[in-house]
Amino acid sequence: MSDASPQTAESWALPERSRPPLLGELIERIDEALATARASEAAVMTVGAAALDAAEQARRAADLAERASAAIGSAPAPAPSGGAPGGRSRDVRHTEMSDFNARADRVAARLQRLQRVPLSA
Repeated sequence: MSDASPQTAESWALPERSRPPLLGELIERIDEALATARASEAAVMTVGAAALDAAEQARRAADLAERASAAIGSAPAPAPSGGAPGGRSRDVRHTEMSDFNARADRVAARLQRLQRVPLSA
């Protein structure tokens, strides 16, 4: 009555590209996903800790800046005579700075002359 050919095991097999993954393959994929998730979690924890540390350092720096600002604001005003601390006048400081500048100019000129001298001489 039936002209159908006999069915075999091969006729029931799926093509290779359509087959579901084997249990061992699924376990490997799950293990890989877990390892990736754990590594990502560790990286996020490290970044979070660094961010919290940076925020704490910024808070401390802000506190120090506020204290420094308050200390400057409460510092005594300079003497109205224009004198410097220790009884030195402004003219003495100006003379010392002029002497320093003159010596710096002499040193710079000497260095420029030395740069022109060949090294083999």
